Amino acid sequence: MIVLLLGSGGREHALAATLAKSPKLTRLIAAPGNPGIAQHAELRDVPVDDLDGIVRLATTEKVDLVVVGPEAPLVAGVVDRLAEAGIKAFGPSAAAARLEGSKAFTKELCARHDIPTAGFRRCRSGAEGHAAVEVFGAPVVIKADGLAAGKGVTVAMTLEEAHAAVDDVFSGGFGEAGAEAVVEEFMAGEEASLFALCDGTTALVFGDAQDHKRAYDGDEGPNTGGMGAYSPTPALSHALAEDAMARIVRPTVAALQADGTPFVGFLYAGLMLTSDGPKLVEYNVRFGDPEAQVVLPRLKDDLLELLLAAVEGRLAGLTPSFKPDTALAVVMAAKGYPGDYAKGSEIRGIEAAGKRPGVTVFHAGTALKDGKLVSAGGRVLAVSALGADAAEAQMNAYDAVDLIDWPDGFCRRDIGWRAAAQAEEG
Repeated sequence: MIVLLLGSGGREHALAATLAKSPKLTRLIAAPGNPGIAQHAELRDVPVDDLDGIVRLATTEKVDLVVVGPEAPLVAGVVDRLAEAGIKAFGPSAAAARLEGSKAFTKELCARHDIPTAGFRRCRSGAEGHAAVEVFGAPVVIKADGLAAGKGVTVAMTLEEAHAAVDDVFSGGFGEAGAEAVVEEFMAGEEASLFALCDGTTALVFGDAQDHKRAYDGDEGPNTGGMGAYSPTPALSHALAEDAMARIVRPTVAALQADGTPFVGFLYAGLMLTSDGPKLVEYNVRFGDPEAQVVLPRLKDDLLELLLAAVEGRLAGLTPSFKPDTALAVVMAAKGYPGDYAKGSEIRGIEAAGKRPGVTVFHAGTALKDGKLVSAGGRVLAVSALGADAAEAQMNAYDAVDLIDWPDGFCRRDIGWRAAAQAEEG
């Protein structure tokens, strides 16, 4: 099969490395890709927001399957455009991708179908947002309704913070994403991520993980797109995962199917594990990043076969299988991230790090300049390692991180601390 992979981040590098193992694969093309993805695929300089260019590329190359990595082209309707051209694509339609494209859409769907989530108010103006904050009190959560690259959510611990967050959303700083806001009650508990592989009717568990959103050790600092993750997470037991699938994920898939907008692709449920059981924080309509970099290294099955089965509606009766190992990934980011940061600094030592047993260095924001590997983004690398348990995976990951010479980068030194502590106690 000829496969076209869309995207250029760490998630797409993990997808490319896993797809490349499939005996069904004859050619892997990536657009636009990155230097890490280039180890597995032929790169084409087509941006993910150029839907016409993507359709032309897939048609010209006689692609059998397009795998869409990031959320923006899904929300923009790339799967619909490819379908019109007679090309199979793994990912949801624009209508189904509203689960991520509009937080208000998802919250209202949850309300209609009794899917457990935080109480909320949909706000179409700053005045409505400020009024909702007064109703919920502090702490409270304020979210820009649309796609904001992981930066549109504020967990406000005081009313002053909350009102400032409402002003931020409606000030135009988030563009179209801030046309509306959702104000939610604060949920207490531990967060975990559950992934489902869906074919429009069937939803299968496809691993779980725990991410670290804050920039600095001890869960301090601003929220980011994710500074590291590990899989599996002890917080999400088999029973809790099944409860979340039964009460959250499968009712969502059934609701979309009933509405004539079946969901095909990876459905990523961000969960809060509360005293009342799992509740939905939000959905993403694609694999997580850096969660893909810890779930996919544990996959035992042929990923391409599974994605094709999802697109063709053949998931019923299948059960994806994973290695018992723990995988842990440490994100190396440019100094200053998630605020202003510089690009173009040289990175050395990746080859030495990648030669460690069970270690893969995934490229997220890198480029080649004059034959040298340089930084080209905020989150630049994800150093992923396998281990018998979280403590061993953590040790292996940081041993590899310490081989990378990049003075202009930083990372958290406590990724996986909860699970590692439990492993050492056990």
